[in-house]
Amino acid sequence: MTNKNFLHSFKDPITILRFSVALVFLLHAIVRLYNNTIPNFALFFNSMGFPFPTLIVWLITIFEIAGSILLILNFFTKWISAGLILILLVGIILIHARLGWFVGEHGTGGVEYSFILIVCLYCIWTQPTPNKVSKQTSIGLSAEDVTC
Repeated sequence: MTNKNFLHSFKDPITILRFSVALVFLLHAIVRLYNNTIPNFALFFNSMGFPFPTLIVWLITIFEIAGSILLILNFFTKWISAGLILILLVGIILIHARLGWFVGEHGTGGVEYSFILIVCLYCIWTQPTPNKVSKQTSIGLSAEDVTC
């Protein structure tokens, strides 16, 4: 990988969007691990009557980390986008909808943040992709015909 190829990939707006959205989810999951908030998140799911709440939170966290890395590498972008949209929609239904629209300044914990992430993921999802990943990914890494 050359620096020229890597930097050139950032001229494409969808690549910038993909990296940015991946970074949001990656950092969100890493902070969840670092701050050890998985037990609290699991308690929330338990209070909602979900079976295996700790497993659910771990699956969400692992998906967010692995999915972010795959989005950065431009692999399985449609599947990862769909999965992250599903996580966001469930979050809206369980948490954010009852708190209104706004997240900051005019409210707390509302839908607007999840909404814009869904729109961004939809834009990533709808980008045309070939059946196989090209030998040169958008960040300049070589890949050997990985099937998506």
